[in-house]
Amino acid sequence: METLLGLPALVILALMGSSSIKITSGGRSRLVERLGRYDRELRPGLSLVVPMVERVVSHESMKERVLDIPPQQCITRDNVSIEVDAVVYWQLLEHSRAYYAVDNLQAAMVNLVLTQIRAEMGKLDLDQTFTTRNEVNEVLLRELDQATDPWGVKVTRVEMRDIVPSAGVQQAMEQQMTAEREKRAAVLRSEGEKEAQINEARGRAEALVLDAKAKQEALLLEADAQAKQQEVLATAKAHAAQVIAETLENSPRASEALRLMLARDWISMGEGMAQAPGGSVLMVDPQSPASLLTALRGMQEPGGGTGGSSGHLGPLGR
Repeated sequence: METLLGLPALVILALMGSSSIKITSGGRSRLVERLGRYDRELRPGLSLVVPMVERVVSHESMKERVLDIPPQQCITRDNVSIEVDAVVYWQLLEHSRAYYAVDNLQAAMVNLVLTQIRAEMGKLDLDQTFTTRNEVNEVLLRELDQATDPWGVKVTRVEMRDIVPSAGVQQAMEQQMTAEREKRAAVLRSEGEKEAQINEARGRAEALVLDAKAKQEALLLEADAQAKQQEVLATAKAHAAQVIAETLENSPRASEALRLMLARDWISMGEGMAQAPGGSVLMVDPQSPASLLTALRGMQEPGGGTGGSSGHLGPLGR
């Protein structure tokens, strides 16, 4: 009978012993109250709790957590309605302060983030909400970290995910972007046409310059060629005259034959001069081949013959 009565006591003692042993895993924390008052915090590992006197009132993770902020309506400084949602990364640093300083910590943080987002969006125009997102995130992080510090919470990061304007505003923005793209396309087309015209005009100018240079070089080459040709002809004439003079000096027969040929030509020229409207005087020694050559050359050169004052034809002979 005593054994039967002792079994429930043993069972009760066993249950009380098992409930007094608490194993806390890594990255988590437990708060223990003794007779309704906060007593201590149980860290990871094996801990003992006095049954009926102490009890665990909170068991929370000390790791970094993510708080999803639902979308909410905001009004910008230029009175445009937008919908904004965000995500907050936070970590519990002091378990006891978070448990006793605020009731329902996550709900309090959500309301705090929503209030801060509305306040920041109300300071910005619609365009600024898209271009200054990083700056807004930094402001929200700083303000939320300060506000949650009394709760033993550390806010590590705040990110606004989506900023969605109303349907009418979206349509107006799309029309504006279309107009901007058409404007940029028109500017690019005009710039391209301008560049094409400039390149075409530059090409024509360069072609004219090259053509003028080519003509100038051709004229210079032609003048140089004519000058060289005249120089060669003059040299050839001088050489021929020298050869003739040397031949006449060394060969009496050749000198006599040349004298007869020149005399014949001289007679023909004299007849022509006699028949000319204005008379000409030709004084030459037919016995001298050099004088005959000089006279013949003077008659054949331009401006040296038939014109002049009236005169008489000199005698053929010395």
